[in-house]
Parts: sequence; structure tokens; C-alpha cells
Amino acid sequence: MPKPLLFLDVDGVLNPVCPDPEGDFDAHTLLGCTVLLSARHGEWLRELTGNYELVWATTWEEKANTHIAPAIGLPELPVVRFTGHVPQPGDPRVPLMELFSARKWAPLLRYAGGRPFAWVDDVIPPRLVRGSLFRRDRLLLPIDPGQGLERRHVDRLLARPPRTALARSTISRWAAS
Repeated sequence: MPKPLLFLDVDGVLNPVCPDPEGDFDAHTLLGCTVLLSARHGEWLRELTGNYELVWATTWEEKANTHIAPAIGLPELPVVRFTGHVPQPGDPRVPLMELFSARKWAPLLRYAGGRPFAWVDDVIPPRLVRGSLFRRDRLLLPIDPGQGLERRHVDRLLARPPRTALARSTISRWAAS
């Protein structure tokens, strides 16, 4: 059975917006912008590869592999494409007030294709977070963009990775044995 996916954002998650975030961040000039990155994020993400298949879910798209991954010691990762996204029949409806914050939702669901996943981002609509609380196949982790990814988030991801819900027939067979 494949590992659950871990969708990773960059800005606000690996690149905190606070000018002096807690931790050991180094400033990098990437694509004309100053980006704060930490080697410990790379360590934590490599630790998570034991439980997850990491996937970039960032507007950096393939540029995350060129600029972010090498800076924090990650290999090239698959990328969810957001640029040029065209809504498809069956995409979830997004309320007008959430168009910006939920713009990644349909492409993430399409990429996951029914696989369990976790999503780590600084812009996840609270409605989506609430809707995922009682689902075993999804974990949505909103991140404080000022501080970015913290150890407690990694510990949460490791403690209870999302998984496919057991089918009723599987539960019945298990209960009968």
C-alpha cells in the first residue's frame, strides 16, 4: 500500500514571513526575493519520508525543486500544478469569500486521486480544516506564517498519519476472526 501524500507549501511554511523567526534561518536570494530557509526543515522533512511521499504544493511549482530543495537538502519532489488550473466537473465548490485561500483545494484533491494525504500550508480555509477533523484519510495542518513549520507539526504528522478508511467488508472479516 502506498504511503500517504504530504503536500508542502513553501512561503509561510518553509519560508516564514516574520523578519526574525525563531530558529536557525539563513537568508537566500532566490529569483530576486529574500527567502528564509532552515536546514532543520530539511532534516524534519527527510524524517517524514518514512511515513509520507512528499509533494510540492506551492506556487513555486517546479522552481521549488530548483531553488528550495537543494537549499534544505531535499531531493527533487513531485509537483502539484496550480498555474493554468481549469476547473473540472466534479471539483468541490468554493464559496466566493474563500476563492483565494481555497484555490489549491481542487488541484490537491485531483492529484491525490483518493489517496490519503496531509496538507501543510499557511493558507487553509478554516471550513476545510473543520471538515477534515473527523476524516481518517486527510490531515490539514494550518501553519502560522510568521514562524513557519515547527517541530510540533512534524510530531503531529508522525503520530497519526492519514490512512485509507477500512471498507466494511474488511472490518467484518477482521471482527469475525
